[in-house]
Amino acid sequence: MTAAVLRAKTSDLIALVKPQIMLMSLLTAAGAISLAPGTAPLTTTLWLLAGTALIVGTANTLNMWLERDIDCLMTRTKNRPLPQRRLDPNTALWFGAIQGALSLPVLAMVNMVTAALGLLALILYVGVYTPMKQRSHWAVWVGGVPGAMPALMGWTAATGRIELAGLAVFGVLFFWQVPHFHAIAMYRQREYDAAGLKTLPGSRGETAARREIGLYIVVQVAISLALVPLGVAGTLYLVTAALLGTLVLVQAFSNIRTGGAKWARSVFLTSIVYLPVLFAVMVLDGRA
Repeated sequence: MTAAVLRAKTSDLIALVKPQIMLMSLLTAAGAISLAPGTAPLTTTLWLLAGTALIVGTANTLNMWLERDIDCLMTRTKNRPLPQRRLDPNTALWFGAIQGALSLPVLAMVNMVTAALGLLALILYVGVYTPMKQRSHWAVWVGGVPGAMPALMGWTAATGRIELAGLAVFGVLFFWQVPHFHAIAMYRQREYDAAGLKTLPGSRGETAARREIGLYIVVQVAISLALVPLGVAGTLYLVTAALLGTLVLVQAFSNIRTGGAKWARSVFLTSIVYLPVLFAVMVLDGRA
């Protein structure tokens, strides 16, 4: 195998773990461990980050392996390594299995609560969410749990237990995902329908999707503000969360009764700016 081929194969293996999602998960876990009470040892943080990377890599790799035929049908996924046949499916399966075998012992070095949460996230994402996407639009709610789990894993890495404040940080990420993914489904509805994936706008129409987007943006903003009385963050965060919350609410409700694909795309783009800024200020102004 030449150096060029080896580099290409390595690049394709890296693509299986979805690096952007993994990076966000690592930043979330690191942020949450810094927000939690007390000061976690550096070794605990390093074990957490390594275990989170492995568990997220496992979930994403196995998700791509399971959905390799569906990915062929969608514009945004058709160029992935498996649909393009740049990697053998068995290679991807083994790569995911090896990551999974390593992930739980590594997370157990943090503590058993964090390891259990990682295992739950993996089971939900691969065993429930991935197949459920072809059967019900409620898959968004199932997928939201593993999507937000790195925050709770980071919190429990520092505390060793699940606490209300940690659940609130988890809740910010969980409820952010609901309008975020409904918005994607609205402006990519034809693509999802062609691939046989069930979405809220595809199953119940755009009116229902707009209603849920509006409702859960309100819930998301409310939970983001609740972090202050829970003692997670302070005044700077409160001002930022209030301003950002006002902006996303105004943007979402400006055309919520009749908005179509263009409106949904603007909701989606706003959401991908909102969350990183909110979380960054949360960590900056946190109590740790």
